[in-house]
Amino acid sequence: MPRIILHLDLDAFFCSVEETQNPDLRGKPFAVGGKPNERGVVASCSYAARAIGIHSAMPMSRALQLCRNLIIVPGRHKLYGECSEKVMTKLRDLTGLVEQISIDEAFLDISDMREAPARIALDLQADIKNELQLPSSIGIASNKLVAKIATEVGKKSNKKRTEPPFALTIVPYADEATFLAPLPADMLWGVGPKTSARLTQLGIHTIGDIANWPEKEIVNLFGENGRDLWRHAHGIDNRPIVTEYETKSISQENTFNVDIRDDKTLEKTIREQSKEIGRQLRKNDLAGKTVKLKIRWPDFTTLTRQITLPTSTDNDDEIFHAAIKLMKTVRKPNQAVRLVGVGVSGIGAPVRQLSLWNAGSEKSRKLQEVVDQLQKKYGRDIIHKGES
Repeated sequence: MPRIILHLDLDAFFCSVEETQNPDLRGKPFAVGGKPNERGVVASCSYAARAIGIHSAMPMSRALQLCRNLIIVPGRHKLYGECSEKVMTKLRDLTGLVEQISIDEAFLDISDMREAPARIALDLQADIKNELQLPSSIGIASNKLVAKIATEVGKKSNKKRTEPPFALTIVPYADEATFLAPLPADMLWGVGPKTSARLTQLGIHTIGDIANWPEKEIVNLFGENGRDLWRHAHGIDNRPIVTEYETKSISQENTFNVDIRDDKTLEKTIREQSKEIGRQLRKNDLAGKTVKLKIRWPDFTTLTRQITLPTSTDNDDEIFHAAIKLMKTVRKPNQAVRLVGVGVSGIGAPVRQLSLWNAGSEKSRKLQEVVDQLQKKYGRDIIHKGES
């Protein structure tokens, strides 16, 4: 029996959430993102703005050139996260086989559900729209690859360009290759700019063109990735729905509105990043052994450095001091910084061995647990550890 995979994508998610808070924005060209005079970029834009040529990741200054009356709305990521969780809860109420792949996208395996796939999709769209006022598009197929591409095709065929598409595209079983054949080659997963350019050189422009090449030749040209490329072009994708992912790393980074030279500002930023990473580690009962620093200069040169600690940690201060130590190895005095980020990898369960010699660190850990509990109950500004 073939699988039935449903892919759901919330339409212009950030903007749709903002419209629930301010209905006056509906139908108007607006964008969620940073200020144009502070290197802001478009994180999301309304369909009215898209009709003018504005798109995500575009510099906000360029977006204003295309539309002088563009409304700029600062992002509210906590709010978006809360709305996303409400949607994902609805999906998990429908089936336990849900794989969330981003804040506004998820796969569902609906193979064992009695209702017709189209009925499930339409009811789900209506439910999310009626209860949360959020539009969504859906693709349904026998696997994740084709279901996601089906969603993209449905969105692109939107005729009402100034309104959310509310698309629903269903690819019948055994029609996967036929559905994919006329589509551009770069719609396939794994076809980035370099692969796309190479395919064009070979006279390959559509997914069907890839499928028509002998598998052996595609493998010779692109190595083992070529095997996946050929299989995907035929609509073959056997990956299961993954309901949980192993956490491999946790990171935070900030791009400054203006280049920063001040040591105290940089240290404050790294301390806040270290606090957030430590909080996430403790929340999930994890600890990491490798601390990483990412730093970018004004000319966009980007460096990464890392250090492995003697033992795994979930302690803010240990993460902070390791990151500062790394920064001192690469940054010259007064050198301007465009971006700084901290990350922790080598993540696993925390190992705690209390002995006569580490009673102080155990006391510090218990103090941090109390701080975490108070911040969770009353907000993060209620209490802070003293800092020198």
